[in-house]
Formats: sequence, structure tokens, C-alpha cells
Amino acid sequence: MKNENNNKSELLINFNPFETRVALVEQGRLVEFYVERAKDRGITGNIYKGKVVRVLPGMQSAFVEIGIQRTSFLHVSDIQEPPDGFEEDEEEHKKHADARIQDIIKEGQEVLVQAAKEPIGTKGARVTSYVSLPGRYLVFMPTYDKVAISRRISSEKERRRLREIVHSMKPPGNGFIIRTVCEGMSKEEIQADMQFLIKLWQAIQKKKEQVRTPGLVWEELDITLRLIRDVFSSDIERLVIDSKEEYERARKFVDEFMPHLAGRLELYEGEEDIFDARGIEIELTDALERRVWLRSGGHIVIDQMEALTAIDVNTGKYVGKKSSDDTILKTNLEAVKEAVYQLRLRNIGGIIVIDFIDMARTADREKVYNALKEALKGDKARTNILKISELGIVEMTRKRVRESLVQSLCEPCPYCDGNSNVKAKDTVIMEIYRELQRELPLRKKKANLYVSSAIAERLKEDPAPIADIEKKTGRQVVIKPVDRFHQERFEIL
Repeated sequence: MKNENNNKSELLINFNPFETRVALVEQGRLVEFYVERAKDRGITGNIYKGKVVRVLPGMQSAFVEIGIQRTSFLHVSDIQEPPDGFEEDEEEHKKHADARIQDIIKEGQEVLVQAAKEPIGTKGARVTSYVSLPGRYLVFMPTYDKVAISRRISSEKERRRLREIVHSMKPPGNGFIIRTVCEGMSKEEIQADMQFLIKLWQAIQKKKEQVRTPGLVWEELDITLRLIRDVFSSDIERLVIDSKEEYERARKFVDEFMPHLAGRLELYEGEEDIFDARGIEIELTDALERRVWLRSGGHIVIDQMEALTAIDVNTGKYVGKKSSDDTILKTNLEAVKEAVYQLRLRNIGGIIVIDFIDMARTADREKVYNALKEALKGDKARTNILKISELGIVEMTRKRVRESLVQSLCEPCPYCDGNSNVKAKDTVIMEIYRELQRELPLRKKKANLYVSSAIAERLKEDPAPIADIEKKTGRQVVIKPVDRFHQERFEIL
């Protein structure tokens, strides 16, 4: 399946019983990647009936038991401050700024919370008392009585129209965020979305009374339906799914909630794996590399550490044709575009430091800073950027909601005491699964699979992927551990 028009945006979904991978492609290039494994589905968006196990006045936070492996983290701002998208007046802000967590909640207290951030590394999930239920056009905030609107809707006339519609219909005491995709929608469509969300909240409240503490009250949609709800819009030219079963499920969801987009849904039936056909596998491999080359011959080096990410810009082989100042400026401007692209693709969040090549001219530093600000406008994640220093260093933050690409697909390297990363065992097993899908139909009866001892051990613990592929192909797979094999290496013979 070749991309006939590189200006189109597409969502590509690669599904198997153990893993769903989603690629957002813009102008023929992978820009966002999502992965969800059936055995460790994410919890962001889930609503829990929790119990406060510890209040920490010094940190103005509390630990809440919600029924998962690690206790979750609740900051005072997640109880008292308005959620993203809402603005509060000065009086409200002062009242919230003075609030102390020890005056609001106590140990042993039951609380209804929603997971706002996934557990990352050794940190537990971050939760909030501000429940938000995303619909197609609106986000329902049952515990906050305000109406907010997406900044991406630029027309003042349209903003006023949408606000009036929502204000006229919303129940007192509840709030809504008007999403970008709501632009141009009729009152009837908005009302249907609102009624659906209100009914959902009523069902959640009823379920809360039946659930033991701690426990799950409501589970967010899986990755396929969640991304269709949140990402699939009129900006996406087509949504292509390579599984008949998943396609049918998606079609029902689209028919019910966004019938005007039903014609953009496609079932991929090509012989070649959809990610192979579109070059996504190659782009994913490149996205795990530390060094990224620029077209001019320069490069950037991305080092992800626990507390921050450092991006270093180098001219490399590029010497330019004019003065050294012009060469440096051109390399830095090229690095701006690539760095912002890589932040989005790799889903890097937290504190980010970009070390541009030193620029002698103040005007050049301004050009690079303005180019960075402009490039970040296309990033949906919230960013905050400080002025560029005389040394060419920019400090910025990017909102972290889910794991980065490296955290999703890799694990600490067992060969160098964790100073680097290797592909995680589950990532390697999914690569093996996809390779066996391609190779086994070509074999007569069986295939020998040579893998590292660590992978052989994991396949012993969880034989389901190999059993599934044997059942589908009618061929036997014989696993043969090889001690000298690196964790990422495997061979099918």
C-alpha cells in the first residue's frame, strides 16, 4: 500500500492478539507512535475508588491505594486547582494557593480519583480528584462548574456560538471542555454527546457504590477505540486497520459516534505487514537511535536520563559555503525542526535542555529561539520554553502523560549494568512473532528458533505467542537457546 499523496495524514493500526501498535503518519513521515500490550494495558483515564494511606504535609501530597501494584500520588493541586483547559479568577486562585493538603484529606479516607499519568519507572501513577470523561466533541467535568474551549478554535464567532450552546444545555454544577473537533458541529450533535457523557457519569456513580475499596470503577477505552475517539478527525485522510476483527469493531464505533467519517475507514489486506509496507518498522528503529543526522551533514545527539533529556547540536561534516556564523545558524535552524519532531515522535516529556552551537550574533539567537517557538506550536503536548542563553542553551519542559518510546519498547541493558537500553524482552518477542508470521508459511513442517537465554526463559514463562502462531500456521516452532546471543538477536532456521 503506497502513499499516493504525501500531504495526507493517516492512522495505521497494526493488530495481533498480544499487541496493538498505532502509527500517525503526516506528510509520509511517522510523527506519533502508540503501543499497548494486552497483558499490561495502560491505566490513564481509569477511575478508581481509592483509600488515602499516607498524607505528606511537607510535600503537600498524599499516597492513595487504588488496587494496582504501586500506590498512586495525589498532589494538593490535583484536589484544589482547576484541570487543564480551565482558567480561574484571582480570588479562586488565591484560595487554592493557600490550601493545605492536611486540611482537605485524612489518612484512611475514601476518595474517587482518576489516573492522570501512567506509572513511569519507579514512580507510581499520578491521580486527580477532577474526573474528566472525554466524548467525541466535549470533555465532561462533573466536579468543576465551568465551561472552557480549545485554544485551537481560533474564530471568535465560532467560540461564542459553541459556548452559548454548551451553557444553554449543561446541568448546573457540571463543567465541559469544548474540544477542537467540535468546531462547526450542530447543536443536536453536541447535545447527543453531552447526554451520552451525563449518562456515563450516572452509571459510574452507581458502580462506585458497588465497588470495594480500593477498586476499579470505570476503565478507559482500549488503544484502538481511544485513538479513534481522540485523534481520528476530518484532518485524518484515512484510518487503515490490518485486522478484520479489529476493523469491524472500529467500524461499529465510528458508525455510532462519527458516521460522517465512516467512508475513511479501510481494511488493509496486503500480503506484506502494514508497518513493513509503509516503512514504519525502519522509522521506529531509527527513533531508538541516540544520534540523528540532519540533511546538511550535521547531527543531534539525544540523551534521555531519569530527570531530564539533553539534546546536543553538532555541525558534523557540514562546513557551509559562507561564513562560520551562517553555517552555525543554518545548522541550528535545521536542528530546531528535527529536535521538535523527535520530541513528538519519541514522546519525550519533563525537563529538556537543548544545547545549540554557540552563536556570536544576538540576532541569530533570536532567530533560533523564534523558530523553536513556532515549531512547538504544532505539538499537542503543552510546552514551556525559556529564553535562549548566550551560550546557545534553551531550557524547556514538555508535558509528560505516558511513557516515552524508549520506555515503551526498551529496558535497562543487562550487559552494562543499566547504563544504556536494549529492546525489552516483550518487544523482541513481538518482533519474533511478526517474523514467524512471515516465515512459517514458507516452511514445510517446522522451524528452529534460535534466541538468547533470556528470551527463551521469557517464552517458557509465557508460551502464548508461539502457541498462537503454531495454531495459525499449522507449523511447529522449536525454541533453541544460545548463550552467546545478545538479547535482541534471534534467527529462524
